[in-house]
Amino acid sequence: MTTDTLTRPAKVANAGMSQIVFLAAPEQARSVVGSCIALTLYHRHTGLGALGHIVLPKSEGRGGPPGKFVDTAIPYMIQTLGEEGAASSGLVAKICGGAAMFGPKGAMQIGANNIEAITELLAEERISIGGVHLGGEKGRRVTFDCETGKVTIDVAGKPSTIL
Repeated sequence: MTTDTLTRPAKVANAGMSQIVFLAAPEQARSVVGSCIALTLYHRHTGLGALGHIVLPKSEGRGGPPGKFVDTAIPYMIQTLGEEGAASSGLVAKICGGAAMFGPKGAMQIGANNIEAITELLAEERISIGGVHLGGEKGRRVTFDCETGKVTIDVAGKPSTIL
């Protein structure tokens, strides 16, 4: 085998809290979420996509990067992908996260609030949901493959799940 036949693995971008990573096939992105939401939007025909690590449900006039809140992240992701040629009518969402990181009961139910906000806004925007991996009490590592549109979810102590 010569070096001409070897391929280097694709670099995997990381989306930290409040960050959105925009991708084109064959790129990949990864995020680790607990009560936050990892939202992927993927357009199969253009091979374009995005992974957002969304922290809170509503901005309510608060500042911050567009990826921090559900109500600012989704419009920003749709607009940016549209500017690159991925029409919103062809986008498919996959949603992961929303865990009850502070226990299943009590006042700190950020995960449940994030799940409610994101599903409502995706419905308003008429973005179909192609897969979900939500709730529970453990964080997840989410890997989005923009070549296939697949999302791999890893939770400690459990086998990987592919959406």
